[in-house]
Amino acid sequence: MEVLKVSANSQPKSVAGALAAVLRDNNYAEIQAVGAGAVNQAVKAIAITRGFVAPNGIDLVAVPAFAEVNIDGEERTAIKFYIQPR
Repeated sequence: MEVLKVSANSQPKSVAGALAAVLRDNNYAEIQAVGAGAVNQAVKAIAITRGFVAPNGIDLVAVPAFAEVNIDGEERTAIKFYIQPR
């Protein structure tokens, strides 16, 4: 499964649409964000996604975790959100 990568410049509504599509297909999704701005956009996208899927009776659970990622040959700490229906 593909991890959705969010940057500080990502539009939360666009990320939310992608996240909702992945959840519909796989019943599970992962979002990765590096930096405070990216984490902020990711959290907004998760909240918007909850609104998208709530009319279908679906409530989401998001579990945050640290992850080490390699960006341009440099190890960085990312926040990953594991998202699934409750």
